Amino acid sequence: MVLSFSAIAQKNQLSQDTLLTDSLPKHSPLKASIMSAVLPGLGQVYNKKYWKIPVIYAAMATTVYLSIDLNSKFQNYKRAYIYRTDNDPATTDPYLLVYNDQTMVQLVDYYKRNRDLMYILTGLVYALNIIDASVDAHLFYFDVSDDLSLNIQPSLHQINYSQKWQKGFSLTLNF
Repeated sequence: MVLSFSAIAQKNQLSQDTLLTDSLPKHSPLKASIMSAVLPGLGQVYNKKYWKIPVIYAAMATTVYLSIDLNSKFQNYKRAYIYRTDNDPATTDPYLLVYNDQTMVQLVDYYKRNRDLMYILTGLVYALNIIDASVDAHLFYFDVSDDLSLNIQPSLHQINYSQKWQKGFSLTLNF
């Protein structure tokens, strides 16, 4: 038995549909990107993808909050370690009886590394916001029809350009 597969991405539309889309104002990916760069989420408003705005702001707020919190802890442990090692009796380390010198260095490195990672993630969320707005603008007029179907039909296939024919099924996926 032989199975053949074929996929049809889009049906050819009438020229009237083409004229209709040509008469519409163009949806600019550049404009969507600039709008998202100026104010995150504004490109999604331009693309009419309103549900993405809370996701963007939640991701931005989370990464910014964690960056600020980790920076605060980093500065706190760094200051404590400097007070511990400056040999000045006027400065006191609040963690003197809690952590030894090696642990203090590990804490400073830990919070610095994670703070820097959060800075990178904040930039990544910002960049993904701009990329998402641009991609959505490119696909703004993309035809997404509800006709998603799989057709199974019996078929005959000629084997290797010979005189023999093989029975089988043809699967056609329309999307």
